[in-house]
Amino acid sequence: MANRLTKLVPARLRPDHTVIPVVRLSGMISSGGTALRPSLSLASAAPLLAKAFAHKKAPAVAIVINSPGGSPVQSRLIYQRIRDLAEEKDKQVLVFVEDVAASGGYMIACAGDEIIADPSSIVGSIGVVSGSFGFVEAIAKLGIERRVHTAGSNKATLDPFQPERPEDVEHLKSLQLEVHKTFIDLVKDSRGAKLADHDDLFTGLFWSGLRGLELGLVDRLGDLRGTLRARFGKKVKLELVQAKRTLFGRPQPGVHAGMAAGDGMAAIGAGFAREAMGVAEERALWARFGL
Repeated sequence: MANRLTKLVPARLRPDHTVIPVVRLSGMISSGGTALRPSLSLASAAPLLAKAFAHKKAPAVAIVINSPGGSPVQSRLIYQRIRDLAEEKDKQVLVFVEDVAASGGYMIACAGDEIIADPSSIVGSIGVVSGSFGFVEAIAKLGIERRVHTAGSNKATLDPFQPERPEDVEHLKSLQLEVHKTFIDLVKDSRGAKLADHDDLFTGLFWSGLRGLELGLVDRLGDLRGTLRARFGKKVKLELVQAKRTLFGRPQPGVHAGMAAGDGMAAIGAGFAREAMGVAEERALWARFGL
């Protein structure tokens, strides 16, 4: 409707500025977010991306990324959705790195036709990691006996309450290598000849935006407003695309596991425990990059 009304206005009275939709993708990447601890996933990002790319007159879409990584599946799904929309709507994608675009965050950044980073931002960490804890000796000291009954000899693989088996670790590492190869292939397909020939490029190391430019991980150094003003003129208008808000002004929560009626205090306690573990995991992920 707005576009139709604009056509009725004389050309000399029409706006002479370019509008660039801006989407902010922030946080740990996971499909298991909650209303209290939201995460970045395809479900949360898709509506924002669809709205941004639907802007007919915008020549480009700006995506600001600030993520330490997380789920490789959700990262690749978001990457693919951005590329699909860019091709469908014939728009350029400009990705801006804030504090960090590492691991899955960098995978998403590769969806950009150009990646622009602050000199002090963190980029890279092209690798795969799995973390856990071993509680075998702890429960033994407490006099606790672990009882696990499975149909399938490998159903309890890598159970943290049982001794670690070499064959389980070997299987996990083979899975990691497959996921790592998918990540490497995506980066190579996206960045192509821009990538430097560096032995540590795909080892999981991360670098500053300044060093990332030298390695071909980013295209240039800069910030959102300055880059867009230089490219589209001083009158460029940045239009932040935000999620719908509830009646009370809070961001609309994504799909998450709820508590069924009648679950009682045990379920509430378990929910708090899961939330605390999730917060600790996310904090540790950010802490890897000094944030």
